[in-house]
Amino acid sequence: MRNYPESVEFLYTLGNELKSAKLGLELVGLLWQAMGFHGTQPPVIHVAGTNGKGSTCAMIEAALRAAGVRTGLYTSPHLIHPTERIQINGRPITPEQFAHAFDTVHRTAQRLIADGTIAHHPSYFETVTLMAFEVFVDQNVDRAVVEVGLGGRLDATNVVKPELCVITPVDFDHEEWLGKTIESIAFEKAGILKPGVPAVIAAQRPAARAVIEARAREVGAPLYYAAEVTGPVPCSLAGEHQVENAKTAARALQLLGIPLDGMARATWPGRLETVSRDPLIILDGAHNPAGAKALARYVQQQFAGKRVGMIFGAMRDKDVTEISSILFPLADELICTAAGQARALPPEAMLAMTPHPNARTAATIGEALALPRDCDVLLITGSLYLVGEARALLVS
Repeated sequence: MRNYPESVEFLYTLGNELKSAKLGLELVGLLWQAMGFHGTQPPVIHVAGTNGKGSTCAMIEAALRAAGVRTGLYTSPHLIHPTERIQINGRPITPEQFAHAFDTVHRTAQRLIADGTIAHHPSYFETVTLMAFEVFVDQNVDRAVVEVGLGGRLDATNVVKPELCVITPVDFDHEEWLGKTIESIAFEKAGILKPGVPAVIAAQRPAARAVIEARAREVGAPLYYAAEVTGPVPCSLAGEHQVENAKTAARALQLLGIPLDGMARATWPGRLETVSRDPLIILDGAHNPAGAKALARYVQQQFAGKRVGMIFGAMRDKDVTEISSILFPLADELICTAAGQARALPPEAMLAMTPHPNARTAATIGEALALPRDCDVLLITGSLYLVGEARALLVS
């Protein structure tokens, strides 16, 4: 059996999580069946969307846990440690649990490869998805909240048989895989809808809403709307965009018969997270245009008249030109840097795309943080990988 570092190393050998993504359910479905999850998986709240998936999952999970439900939570990506992706009762699993779950999935995959049932090992995301359910079953969770990784229709998590589906706002992201129109992206997200399974949808662009509603009618999924939520809705997360996420989570919880009070306990690291008061430092993984616009609104509302510093980094496959054009004008001083990822865009390339009158570059987040600054608030934003590296350095 591999130990935790060896398990993580093997997962990384499977290739970059996004580039090696294999959209399709056949392989993961065969492994799901071989591992005996049919009939043993806990009830699942399955959450898709472009932005707000993780926040919505966090609020649903917090309320379930506050109501005495033994919870499982599966989200991606992680900020610092892969164990963060799989949580039991609000806590990441231990390295030992991670390694044991990996070993179980890996041995099953090897057996199916040997007998010709499958042709190759499951991808990074497929493997960790199966690991999550191995842990959930082993730990006897009462309910699991599961975030879709990419899209929905062909995402590895779509092998689940949910008790409730949730779709947060649909916007542009991952167009290379999901299509270049809102309609095509919404079609992929709506692929999680199942016959007879109720679904809650957040406020949507009209085109996205029309696609989701059409898919719900086609499969016979009862549809409910976040706007229908009744009573006060607690929200502990910063940013006006979290109000819609909170309404969406609350409507889902009301359908499940769960009190909303526990939503106030939700935390979601790396998303408008204040990690220092003096100096004021805020982390936010605004990694697509919609996320950048939400961050811009927050900055304009909270820090008008303040001097804003920004450390920014992004991945090559993101719409860096649009994201930077939204965020860079907010910054009185800018430091472009790169996360320690092969997909990271070089800092000089970012500035070539969107010049800034007071910009510097740094090779790493550590070097960026060490540079002298003259600002009232420092935003560290862009890639969630960059935010994770910053959080590891700033949060003890």
